[in-house]
Amino acid sequence: MSTYLVGQVRPSQLLWTYGPGALVDLPNLSVVTMGLDRWDVNQCLPVEEARLLAAVRRVLGPQVERLRVPPFVREEGASPMSAEGKIGVPVRPFPRWLRCVKCGLLAEYDSGLFDIKPDPYRPERTHFVHSNCEKGRNADAVPARFLLACRNGHLDDFPWHWFVHGGPSECRGTLRFFERGASLQTENLWVKCDGCDAARSLVHAFGREARENLPACRGRHPHLDIFDASCDEPPRAVLLGATNSWFPMSLSVLAIPLEDDPVVQVVKDGWTYFQDVESAEETGYVLKTLKKTGTLPGIQVCEPERTWEIIEAKREGTLETSVAVEDLKWPEWQVLTAAAPPTDWPQFMSREVSPPAPYVGEITRVLLLERLREVNALIGYTRVEAPEESGDPDDRPERGPLSRRRPEWVPACEVHGEGIFIRFDEESVESWESRQSIKRRNTKLENGHRGWRNARRLPPDEGYPGVRYAMLHTFAHLLIRELALECGYNAASIRERVYASSDKEKPMAGVLIYTAAADSDGTLGGLVELGNPENLGRLMTQALDRACICSSDPLCSEHDPGIDRSLHVAACHACTFVSETSCERGNRYLDRALLVPTFECRDAAFFGRRGEDDG
Repeated sequence: MSTYLVGQVRPSQLLWTYGPGALVDLPNLSVVTMGLDRWDVNQCLPVEEARLLAAVRRVLGPQVERLRVPPFVREEGASPMSAEGKIGVPVRPFPRWLRCVKCGLLAEYDSGLFDIKPDPYRPERTHFVHSNCEKGRNADAVPARFLLACRNGHLDDFPWHWFVHGGPSECRGTLRFFERGASLQTENLWVKCDGCDAARSLVHAFGREARENLPACRGRHPHLDIFDASCDEPPRAVLLGATNSWFPMSLSVLAIPLEDDPVVQVVKDGWTYFQDVESAEETGYVLKTLKKTGTLPGIQVCEPERTWEIIEAKREGTLETSVAVEDLKWPEWQVLTAAAPPTDWPQFMSREVSPPAPYVGEITRVLLLERLREVNALIGYTRVEAPEESGDPDDRPERGPLSRRRPEWVPACEVHGEGIFIRFDEESVESWESRQSIKRRNTKLENGHRGWRNARRLPPDEGYPGVRYAMLHTFAHLLIRELALECGYNAASIRERVYASSDKEKPMAGVLIYTAAADSDGTLGGLVELGNPENLGRLMTQALDRACICSSDPLCSEHDPGIDRSLHVAACHACTFVSETSCERGNRYLDRALLVPTFECRDAAFFGRRGEDDG
């Protein structure tokens, strides 16, 4: 099989946009990213993060051995004809059906009617041509822009023969795609069979008519070359490039110190570099190289003799590590709220400052994280509908497979940045939660949650994060929107991490606003500077003042999630929503009335009439 370079994407995009099973809509081609079975694991560097690996194993099974970075070309200027220049992720043309732009011929790319024209030095120019087109030799051939997908994660070619003939047919005439009318609406897009003159508009493939005009789902996974035995979900016609054709399912953690001894932590983080060392002398050479290159954070604290002792202990199994996977956020909360949080850890440097004076009663701690590291791992995907995000991996919907067999590794990426951690006063939050107005507001949001899950055939009584989470989540969104106006960062590069739990044993009430960009945009220092008391107090006041009135009021403030089965109350794009890359819940469970008085509700604000019981 011939291989050609067809384009480039960033390694991090293989987790969030173009992972296994996703379509990459290139300028002249459309390809599907193949499963992990086809990736060259030798080109995928390992990522060490014990807590995240344990969480991935809980979801995908104990056979997962490593987290690995997707392959990328490490030598700039490498010849595209060399082995170094061809490092990348395997893909395959999909959909299989192509359309000639001149004669409208519609056929599979491997039917012998089309030829590929590669361009190794300009891979984005690689394209298919219709060599014997009757209207012009070597006419360009482009992907047919209609596909079938279902909620069980299957993806298939559009059934052109079935569709144009209204079901199974023995006719094997040539198909043509053409347009009628001035606009490109679906009723003006037609497919015709030259053999029997049957023709049909694509408008019949969408909406209520789709069930009658489309066949049952075949259970196809094109990135794995397999078909599931059966599928009871009706297929839906989707457009090539539509965002609902692939949604990632991922887990993420912050790198926090798990060991009191920094040398032990460094050895565990960089075990890949130490696992083949045979002596203390050889350990010294490895440490010298790592210190010179700066590859492993924290390596400066290591000395050969002590490091060799720890390496031997790890090999003998006497170096024990306790990794909690039940809740990824609780260990982070313990570090963030510790009496003496780490101030000089290579991947976690913090500095405590005073809470803003106007909010001393509500805010008990502000911790500036001058350096942090976030690690993300891809565990699956969904199609048609986005997965419901949840802190509990067991509370997630069915995942699309990343490989034919149970994966032995999963794609991961690590990003470095800075952040601001804000801890809310637990007594103030508990007092606020006990108010009758909050209980009524909680009931309204929970009704929307139950309706939303019922509509998707999910257990309605599961997965509700609670009114505390909604309040903290909304606060994080308002602050992100305000910070983006002043800190100089791209708004999409600022993220949130909400710590919310009403558990008496493990109460949490706080938010972490941080940058998590894969480039230098995440470490400029602008965000930490805005966490100082004088700046943070001003920004919080501005954010809360803006939230009192929305340009979409009164519709926004009067929104009832129980009617349209949505997952937000008083929230919309004009006042509260942020970029999907910034939100850990996909802009769900938001209500600004929980923070400030609105037109419709004036008695539920945490920053309003604090501590009053309205009966």
